Amino acid sequence: MSLREIVTYPFPVLKEQAKPVTEFGKELEELVADMGETMYAAPGVGLAAPQIGIPLQLAVIDITRKSEEKQLIVLVNPRIIRGEGEETEEEGCLSVRDYAAKVKRYKKIWVEAQDIQGNPLNFEAEDFFARVIQHELDHLNGTLFIHRISPLKRSLYLKKLKKLLKSEAEEPS
Repeated sequence: MSLREIVTYPFPVLKEQAKPVTEFGKELEELVADMGETMYAAPGVGLAAPQIGIPLQLAVIDITRKSEEKQLIVLVNPRIIRGEGEETEEEGCLSVRDYAAKVKRYKKIWVEAQDIQGNPLNFEAEDFFARVIQHELDHLNGTLFIHRISPLKRSLYLKKLKKLLKSEAEEPS
């Protein structure tokens, strides 16, 4: 296992539609292990493969947070087949630096995916778990949570990011 670099907006892969996973085996297992380690170290509750520069339909999630027992959930080629209800809560993202905003999401979702061996998964998720899944699936479709906020808020964030990137570029190495 090894830590991977988490790419941040505006890195191009974050804007791309991820490709389906077609090969299951040792290589995928190693990638999932790296993603889990990277997510826990960040620390985060979810990580999609595009966030480490790999355009694959793959995400890992663990919403246990401070629990001693980690419960890594692996979603391969996931999709939401139905959603109901709405709630608006604050979200942040490992790939969106120094920003959080309120985002509207489904309260309950039904998910189809595959596990790490390629077996089918079908389940329901509610509340925070549903929000995290929706957030990670957005990454697989080239969408960030900042694309779900108002144009004014997004514009303000982009101005802030531009200043941050400029000041980092001017810092001596």
